[in-house]
Amino acid sequence: MVTALQFAPTLALSFYGGLLADRYDKRRMLMVTQAVLGVLALALAVLVATGGIALWQVFALALALGVVSSLDTPARQSFVSEMVGPALLGNAVSLNSTVFNGARLVGPAVAGGVIAASGGNTAPAFFVNAASFAATIVALALMRDAELQHSVPVARARGQLRAALSYTRAHPDLQLAMVLAFVVGTFGFNSQITIALMAREVFGLGAGAFGLLSTAFAVGSLSGALVSTRRDARPLQRFLLLAAIAFGALTVVSGLMPTQWSYALLLVPCGAAGLVFSVACNSFVQLGVEPQMRGRILALYFMCFMGGTPVGAPLIGWMSQHLGARWGLVSSGLVVVVVAAAVGAVLSRGRHVRVEAHVAPPSVRLHVDPLPVAAVAPARVAPAVEEADAEAPGASTAARR
Repeated sequence: MVTALQFAPTLALSFYGGLLADRYDKRRMLMVTQAVLGVLALALAVLVATGGIALWQVFALALALGVVSSLDTPARQSFVSEMVGPALLGNAVSLNSTVFNGARLVGPAVAGGVIAASGGNTAPAFFVNAASFAATIVALALMRDAELQHSVPVARARGQLRAALSYTRAHPDLQLAMVLAFVVGTFGFNSQITIALMAREVFGLGAGAFGLLSTAFAVGSLSGALVSTRRDARPLQRFLLLAAIAFGALTVVSGLMPTQWSYALLLVPCGAAGLVFSVACNSFVQLGVEPQMRGRILALYFMCFMGGTPVGAPLIGWMSQHLGARWGLVSSGLVVVVVAAAVGAVLSRGRHVRVEAHVAPPSVRLHVDPLPVAAVAPARVAPAVEEADAEAPGASTAARR
């Protein structure tokens, strides 16, 4: 329920946060949101340290955190394009996504270690979290504004949110990314729940061991990060599908591991596959939109990516409570595999598809030939062109149109 409350505002406010990011100075907006987030984190730390914390206060702080984060996330993600030039945008988007998702995975591991070192007291971990926001604010304040590549602000006008929806409907490649992001974000990216349940309910472990399991997942994620930061062009659609299927399959297998050590071992490639997908999907969206639309489209993307958490987190928790933690993990991975495979089957209709597997070096390649020109009806030429443009590095929005 805490996770659901934290991410529920994403559905209601992220779109508006993206509109604000397109209208106003992103750096100043981020300084305000980060300061408020820091105050909320400090309030939680003080309540825990003084022993006055109650469950309703945790719920209220989680909801407030979600409200501010829904305004912070679109501005923070779209701010990347203002820090670098066009030539470095692809690599910068990958690096930013890596840091963002890597932090979400490393955080629980660090917190588990801090809690264990404090004898089970969670207050020090909350104080460390509150202090971390000061570093972000200082970094933003020290940036040289004259060297930022500001995007042209969007003037206030009616229908700007509807324009973003129309823009997305006109680009099937963006719809593909958002469908995959919704499924993976709703059912696959619940490691803060599944790892904790596996550690406590299946293996009978405490906070310290939970931290070690989270560290294994984070190690895999950072390994995937090192691979992802080398990408400087827009990923292919089939790469997103393969990454989603790999992540879902590894999630299923990890839920079947008999011991804590075998489970920890599987968490490494599982974390790597999850972060590779997340970075690729984020890059795919950011590099496929116009600068004046980036804030709103990214807001819509994160609504898909994190907006399903209020549904997925309680559902995985309910299944784990009634059927066992293993079934909660296995079922979430199966949903990701089935949906990604179904999307791939729809996209491959009328195309010649072949899979090549190589032993040395180990690799799997998916080849999808384009639709024959004669098989495409005149009214359906655009999707074939979009597919080709989506897979061409640096393809422009104008070319897709």
